[in-house]
Amino acid sequence: MDISKSYNGKELTMSVGGRIDTITSQELDKEINDEFGNFDSLILDFADLEYISSAGLRVLISTQKKLKAEDIPFVIKNVNDVVNEIFRMSGFDKILKIE
Repeated sequence: MDISKSYNGKELTMSVGGRIDTITSQELDKEINDEFGNFDSLILDFADLEYISSAGLRVLISTQKKLKAEDIPFVIKNVNDVVNEIFRMSGFDKILKIE
């Protein structure tokens, strides 16, 4: 998994590539938590993401809950067909804001 971060003012975009699985999901969670408090909007760009496991989905839900409690917008963008199908089959397409 590859993660790059860029700020546009207080808006953080994290581009995630490769696979989010049991091992790499912990790294993604840490990267998001390390930035918590530095942004007022979070975008996850999944243009280069090939796969996400249930462990990765748990990180997304956990992140959404934390951000929602602080009223911080959270959007997932550029989801490919494979990842979108995982979101659809798990029902996460109805829970997360995906553009």
